[in-house]
Amino acid sequence: MSKVSIFYGSVYGNAQQLAEDVQTELEKIGIKAELLDDPKLDDVQMAEELLFISSTTGQGDVPPNLEGLILDMESRFPLLDGRPFAVVALGDSSYGDTYCGAGRHIYELLEELQGSAKAPLFKVDACETLEPQEEVLPWVKKLYTA
Repeated sequence: MSKVSIFYGSVYGNAQQLAEDVQTELEKIGIKAELLDDPKLDDVQMAEELLFISSTTGQGDVPPNLEGLILDMESRFPLLDGRPFAVVALGDSSYGDTYCGAGRHIYELLEELQGSAKAPLFKVDACETLEPQEEVLPWVKKLYTA
C-alpha cells in the first residue's frame, strides 16, 4: 500500500481539522498518511498518492496557505504521470457559482497534470452538513480500502 500525502487549504481551521481526522482514519486502517502543513512543489512531486482537502474562500478561491503551491503547480506544470489523487471540496452552496470553487480548481488542475482520479470530486455543502467528518471519513475509508 502506498503512502497518502494530504494537502489541505484552510482559512478558519475547518479543513485543517478534517485533514487531521482523515490522517488518523487512514492510519487506523493501516495506510501511511502524511499531513503537509506548508506544502511545496517537491511534496507533490515526491508523493505516491495525493489527497487534497480544501475549503473555498473569497470568490471561489484557494485558501492562502495552499495558494502558493497551486500557483507553482500551474506555472511549473509538474506532470503526475498517472499518480492517483482525490479531492475533497468544502463549500457553501448558498454562494452559487463559486460553490466549492477551490476544490473544483484543484481537481481540474490535477487532471490537467495527468493525475489519475481515484474518485470524482467529493463536495461537502456547509448548508447541509455541519460536521464534514460525518460524510468524509466513511468516504475516505471506502476509497482507500476498495
